[in-house]
Amino acid sequence: MRVKHGGLAAAFLVALAVATVLAVGTWGRSFWVPAYRTVVGDRTVADVMAEYGEPATKRLAARFEAAGLHYPPSEVALVGLKSEMRLELSAPAGGAWRHVADYAVTAASGVAGPKLHEGDRQVPEGLYRIVGLNPNSRYHLSMKLDYPNAFDRRHAARDGRAHPGSDIFIHGKAVSVGCLAVGDAAIEELFVLAASVGKDNVAVVIAPFDGRRTPVLPPPEGLPPWTPELYRLIGEALERYSRPTSA
Repeated sequence: MRVKHGGLAAAFLVALAVATVLAVGTWGRSFWVPAYRTVVGDRTVADVMAEYGEPATKRLAARFEAAGLHYPPSEVALVGLKSEMRLELSAPAGGAWRHVADYAVTAASGVAGPKLHEGDRQVPEGLYRIVGLNPNSRYHLSMKLDYPNAFDRRHAARDGRAHPGSDIFIHGKAVSVGCLAVGDAAIEELFVLAASVGKDNVAVVIAPFDGRRTPVLPPPEGLPPWTPELYRLIGEALERYSRPTSA
């Protein structure tokens, strides 16, 4: 059953209390490393497309065909669900958005809740864009998000947080230091997809959990005062990117 946008925000808040306690067990596949370094060579996006473009495109075309859509689309959306360890792919279909595929998140460090500080190991939560494709990642391939975005910067300034963090990616492998890892095969598809449709045409939503399927309960304490505003925005986005009722 779906809940309204205000209910989604409240549902996000209460789930944090439980998810924080369970985070170590839920996300035990992630590992901490001393520094996140991305550049390990001089490979170009064109090189990646030459190596992985054809097989990745075949897999993507099959996914879109199964969803009743043509490939390539004009734009796409990626919805990262931290608790479910899932990254959803959606594309426009006749004025709405249609679910296309799911990718398993192989690592996501931290706990439920927004990212606040450099080095806190938190995966951000919010509405983001792809600002760069990195063909030379230490984690096979990666796509850089625009964290901190305007919302993050505004609230960091109001809170007096001078270093809210940076260098957040969706990448391959199964290692996370505040990023979403999806494994090598998945990042090959997503990298090729972003290069094909254009990085400016990829919307990214990262949520603590799938609030579309969670009942409304009283929110826990201890979160930043602007968290309800953030989760209202996330909830509205999740309503746009709905999943099949059988999924």
